[in-house]
Amino acid sequence: MSTEIVPLETVALTATAVSVGAIHTLLGPDHYVPFAAMSHAGGWSAAKTLRVTVACGLGHVAGSVALGLLGLAIGVAVMRLELVEAIRGDVAGWMLVAFGAAYFAWGLAAAARQHGHVHPEGDADAATANTGVWTPWLLFLVFVFGPCEPLIPLLIYPAAQANGFAVAAVVAAFAAATVGTMVVAVLMMRYGAAVARVPRLERFSHALAGLAILACGLLVKLGL
Repeated sequence: MSTEIVPLETVALTATAVSVGAIHTLLGPDHYVPFAAMSHAGGWSAAKTLRVTVACGLGHVAGSVALGLLGLAIGVAVMRLELVEAIRGDVAGWMLVAFGAAYFAWGLAAAARQHGHVHPEGDADAATANTGVWTPWLLFLVFVFGPCEPLIPLLIYPAAQANGFAVAAVVAAFAAATVGTMVVAVLMMRYGAAVARVPRLERFSHALAGLAILACGLLVKLGL
């Protein structure tokens, strides 16, 4: 009788999921730049930054898991699933571009209002309060649409063999690596932005955050 507790094949798949999850996150600045930029602009606490990042990361992975399992259930081939993921990526890219452009324009308008008023601090606080409610939800929506293309092949193989344990292990490993890498990158960028704070540019913080998100969306659209 075999004494092997976890098959080596499952261990290899899980290890691959960890490395692919971390690398795919680091290579995509859209996974962390928007959160760091909006955390800085909105004056989010570390706890709020962590909550928003983790929620968006989990939504990001969950969308692809659901698609992969649904595709397997109805007999859709991997290539077709990857085509659907590509379409989702296109939609998510446009959503990020639109979000960044709108936020950039709103940030410029808010900066202009602050410059023209006698008490810019109060105006800045009001602007921050207004964005603190709706921007995390918009980010979450974008990330739910955003695909995790590398996860599909890793997920389909054990699922096709009806190996529920391997499927759960791959999903958990990929999610942990993706979300963990996002959190570390976001918190590091958030700390760096706090250290490099330039008081004269503070009233443009929302506009700069929008510009950063817009740039990430364009990079996604260009496939960079």
